[in-house]
Amino acid sequence: MKQTVKLIAGNWKMNGLAADLDEAAALKSALEAQAADCRVALCPPATLIAQMAWRLKDGAVEIGGQDCHAQAAGAYTGSVSAAMLADAGARLVILGHSERRQGFGETDADVAAKVEAALAAGLEPIICVGETLAQREAGDAVSVVTEQVFGSLPETLAGRAFAVAYEPVWAIGTGLTPTLDQIAEVHAAVRAAMIVRLGEGGKTAPILYGGSVKPSNAAEILAVQDVGGALVGGASLKAQDFLGIIRAV
Repeated sequence: MKQTVKLIAGNWKMNGLAADLDEAAALKSALEAQAADCRVALCPPATLIAQMAWRLKDGAVEIGGQDCHAQAAGAYTGSVSAAMLADAGARLVILGHSERRQGFGETDADVAAKVEAALAAGLEPIICVGETLAQREAGDAVSVVTEQVFGSLPETLAGRAFAVAYEPVWAIGTGLTPTLDQIAEVHAAVRAAMIVRLGEGGKTAPILYGGSVKPSNAAEILAVQDVGGALVGGASLKAQDFLGIIRAV
């Protein structure tokens, strides 16, 4: 099955001030000196998107947001629309991250609505799915993730650029990672669900792995069947650490 080029995306989460853009600039310089064999993206806090887009202009690093509202505009104090992200310089947006699903009660339907908003604004969504430790221990990982794919991916994604990110909730920021066989099992299930949901449109979109990805384990994870890249948290905050993952492709 033909796959698109791998995507390594960094999620800065609620980290980063203007001074930290030096790390992004260092990443740009390193990729200018030696091009990556993959797409590279950084998703900083919304406050830094415009500044980062300016610092990294004409470079190889794409910019993304970490969330957007499902509505295009309106009385939603504190929220950011997909069009606002695009206007600031973003080209991608992370949606349905477990920290949004758990901390803010986002449902699959909420995520699907945000995906529609992102597409309308011309953004490429990275849609997150993943099971909790209790669900994993109960043997429900595959069924939980499959249900999230069906509920979070609207049919309008067919023919559009997007990615799905499998992030086992229990592995995010904990230093724990599933076995390579467990990663392969879930990625295969995600791919099967994407094809059922979207037909041809579900065959080639990359499925990223996320959850304590670091330079020391990136190569073996990225070599697993159907792993089309990585969604990286803490290791993306420092250029050298993030480069270690990028060079593992």
